[in-house]
Formats: sequence, structure tokens, C-alpha cells
Amino acid sequence: MYRAPVDEIAFTLKHVCGLDDLQKSASHQDLADDLVDAILSEAGRFAAEEIAPLNAVADQHGTPLADGKVTTPPGWRELYRAWIEGGWNGLTASPEAGGQGLPMMLSAAALEMWNSGSMAFAIGPTLTMGAVDALEKHASPDIKAKYLEKLVSGEWMGTMNLTEPQAGSDLNALKARAERNEDGTYRIFGQKIFITYGEHDLTDNIIHMVLARLPDAPAGTKGISLFLVPKFLVNDNGSLGKRNDVRAAGVEHKMGIHGSPTCTMVYGDEGGATGWLIGEENRGLACMFTMMNNARLAVGIQGLGVAERAYQHALNYAVERRQGKAPGDKGEGMSPIARHPDIKRMLLAMKARTQVARAICYACAHAIDMANVAEDDTARRFWSERASLLTPIAKAIPTDFGVEVASLGIQIHGGMGFIEETGAAQFLRDARIAPIYEGTNGIQSIDLVMRKLPMSDGAHVKGFIAELRAIADEVKASNRPEFGATAERLAASLRDLEEATDYMLTAQAEGRIADALSGATPYLRVAGLALGGALLAKGALRSAGEPAARLADRTLLARNFCETTLGETAGLKSDILLSAQSIQAFDAEAQAS
Repeated sequence: MYRAPVDEIAFTLKHVCGLDDLQKSASHQDLADDLVDAILSEAGRFAAEEIAPLNAVADQHGTPLADGKVTTPPGWRELYRAWIEGGWNGLTASPEAGGQGLPMMLSAAALEMWNSGSMAFAIGPTLTMGAVDALEKHASPDIKAKYLEKLVSGEWMGTMNLTEPQAGSDLNALKARAERNEDGTYRIFGQKIFITYGEHDLTDNIIHMVLARLPDAPAGTKGISLFLVPKFLVNDNGSLGKRNDVRAAGVEHKMGIHGSPTCTMVYGDEGGATGWLIGEENRGLACMFTMMNNARLAVGIQGLGVAERAYQHALNYAVERRQGKAPGDKGEGMSPIARHPDIKRMLLAMKARTQVARAICYACAHAIDMANVAEDDTARRFWSERASLLTPIAKAIPTDFGVEVASLGIQIHGGMGFIEETGAAQFLRDARIAPIYEGTNGIQSIDLVMRKLPMSDGAHVKGFIAELRAIADEVKASNRPEFGATAERLAASLRDLEEATDYMLTAQAEGRIADALSGATPYLRVAGLALGGALLAKGALRSAGEPAARLADRTLLARNFCETTLGETAGLKSDILLSAQSIQAFDAEAQAS
């Protein structure tokens, strides 16, 4: 059973991650607290009552493909219909296209709850939202007029087609090709793999966003164009025309997210799929990154959503399951395992990681929103850089934590966690894809170190660390004994982050790129842990006006995370500073021969 943590979500938005900044902006002055609370409450109700009950059903049913058609799980079509009738698909889309124009922060909060309900369901509409964003920013007026409103409403769904069999994360290797037609359209040929919701029965049309190369395109990523390729061609009056030359050739049999059809798509078997250019020729990567950057945050939210569901599942089990006698327990019979110190340790770790993931995702969404509402170039640049800095962290840390939390959930269930019928295993199976797709977490680490740290010659990341240090100073100045060693441990982790950052910037300046890349993954972990500790501490500091129980709970959570998990940053810093030589000396190919 899932219960949406609406109060904690609202607190994190308002008091930790800066929703009030947006409420003061000219663009969102009508975003009153009661409206925010109403949206969150209804999103939580929908997730708990409509989506969550179908999660296990979808996991067992899968998405069988027969005669080119995918059958989604029982109840999925009715669920999706209720979804679009609720207006959820257009939360952040512009009102001109039928959307609600709400900030990304609210969309992130709602998306968390929907992913807790079912990650396999929520991922489909997430990609449609990405397609909407790409069209709003890059499509021609004619394309917008024909496709945008129906994507915003959810009447049609969208996909993102990047990956090919020979080209995983390396877009330089893409071979899908496009040829110009005299009427301004294009013929698309090629194969794409791992296409989420590439074929399904939820909508009567599917709008594919496809990367391909023109015959005269320059080599590499500078020669990639983006095309809109509908499953059914659309007539001038908006009605559906003939079937386009695109089909699903297969559906993957995956470890998890069984309710989400992951398809191999084939374009051009019968002369070429008709497509329309989005943006400019050979500039498709910039258009696709509009989708990918938001998708990376959305995937981080997937990790968060699964973590929350896995934590609640494990907590409920631990309260009900009785084994042994906990220290100091004088009651009759065996104790609930929730009273045993080792189970408490794991539950605290699960809860703290989930809240860290939540705060990081919402902080990233806040930066995106602030960049969108900024009224001058200086503010716009600052918040754009902050969003860029946080995006790889918001993708990688929550998805890593989602796996860790789901794994701990199985451990708490003991042997029953390894049995599918308890449901604990599904959370780990579902969560495991999130550190992989939309750019592996290793790629996020490279992006952070090589592209984001050097922004403004390193000044932005150093200012970011200074902001986190101010939180540690505030904890220390509070003189609250219940914080324990929070201030000291947080300050130590920030020193580790600062030293690691200096190392990374120096290595790049000196041309020691391999040294920087060797430490990129542990660097991102250091940054995420330090940020997470600071945001938990900020939540405890801002809880002074909350009921005593909530103040105590948030303080305990910050203290436990800082006194336990933040200790990792010292070892990770050592890894960053010392491991490059041994890593580069390892010859994997020789080992395989």
C-alpha cells in the first residue's frame, strides 16, 4: 500500500528548495499556497488510488507484441484516460497550447508521486512532456499548430528515438538517415532500439522524435538532425491519415518496468517514413537536448519515486513482522523487527536517502524555473548555470539511491524479500534501469566534471560550495545539542568537496584529462552527499515552526545521515586524488585475451 507523503513534499518545496522565490516572480504570482496544496493533494490521491493498485498487475502482465500491436496491461487504458481527463499531462506546458503553465517544481513533485505509484506507467507521459518542450522551443508554427495541442492534452503520446544497435551513448555513431523530399518533408530510414512506449494501445497516434543524418551532413554530432515522425500521418484538418512507414519490430524482455513497452523501431521498410524537420538541419542535437535535460531530471525523480515506495513497503513490513527480542523490549512474545537496532539503521538509511533524493531533485527543478522567470541577463545566467550544475547530480544521486534503498528494502524483508509475491523485489528490478538510461551515471559524472565545473572559470561551483558551507555554519550557530555532530561532519564533507573540486579544475587546466575522468564518478558522489547533507540540515533548521515531532524527526534524519553516510566523502576524496594511476595502468583487453 502506498500513501503519498504530501506534507513532506510540500515542506521540501516551500521551505528547503525555494518555491517561495517563484511565488514572488511576475510569472507565478497567482501560485498561492492553497493552490499548491490542492494540486499536490490531488496528485497524491491519483497516485495512491488510481496508479499504485495496478503496479503489480502491470509487472506480471508485461507488454506483449503480436501482429505489430502492443497490448498494455489490464486497466492501463482506463488509467491513462483518467490521467488525461485530469489534465496532468500539460502541467508545465504553455497555456496557449492548452497547458497550465505551472513551474517545473510542481511537475517534479507530482511526477515523484506518479513514479511511486508505478514507474512503468509514469515514464510514458514523461516522454510526451519532453516532446512538448522540444516542440514549444524549436518547432515551426505549422508543426506546433498540427501536433502541439494534442500532445499537451495527452490525446497523442510522444517518444524519443536516439539509440541504435551500434550506437549506445555515442551519438557520433548514429546511422539512421534522412533524405529530402521536394515538398519540404523528409524520408527517414533506419533502426532505433530501446524506444520507450514506441508502440502501444493507449492513444490512436504516437509522435516519434527521431535523430537522423542527411546525405550531405558533416561527420559527428554536428551532422545530426531531428525529425518528427508520426505513426499515422495527420491531415490538414487534424484527422488521421494513412499509416506511416514506421513499425515496432520487437519488444524487449526486461529486468523491470515490465508495464512499459520498450521497442525496437524500424523506419523506411516501404520507401521511407515521412518526417518533418524540427529546428534546423544538422542542429538536431540542440533540439534533442531540450528533451534530454528535462528527461534526466525526470529519471532522477524515478529513482526518488521508487525509493519512497520501497521505504514505505519495508517500513510496513518491519512493523508487522515479529522476530526475536529487541534490546529493552519488555512486552510479551517476539518483537516487531522494526525495534531491532540493525533494522532501525537500515530504515533510517532508506528514509534519509529518499529525502536527500527529493531535495536534490526539487532543487534542480527550482533552478530550471528560476532561469525561466529571470528578468535580467545576470540572474538568467546564474540560474542557468545552477541548473546545469545540478542536472547530472539530480540524475545520478537519486537513481543510485533508488537502487540502494530498494536493495535495503529486500534485506529488511529477509528471505521473503527474495520472493516475488511480497513485492519488494519489483522495486529493485524497476529501479535498476534508472542509473543506466538517459545517459548512464558515469556519463553524468563526466558531464559534471568536464562541462559543468569549468563554468565561469570555476566560480559558480565555488560559490555553490560557499552556499552549502553557510548552512553548516548555521547548524553550528544554532547550538542545538540534538544535532549531534551534524555541523562538524557537514563541514568536513564540504572540505572534501572543495579539495576534490580544486583537483578536478587543476587537472583539466594542466591537460590531465584522463586523471580527471578517472575520478569523475567518485567526485559526483562527493558532491551529491555533501549537497544532500546540507539540504537535510536546512530542512531541520527550517522546521522550527513545525510541530515538535516533525522538528525532531527532521533533525534526527539530518544527524543520522551526516554522522553515518557523510563519512564516505573522505574515502571518496582519496579515491579521486590517488586512484588515477592504477586505473589507467589496468589493461582490460589484456585481461580478456
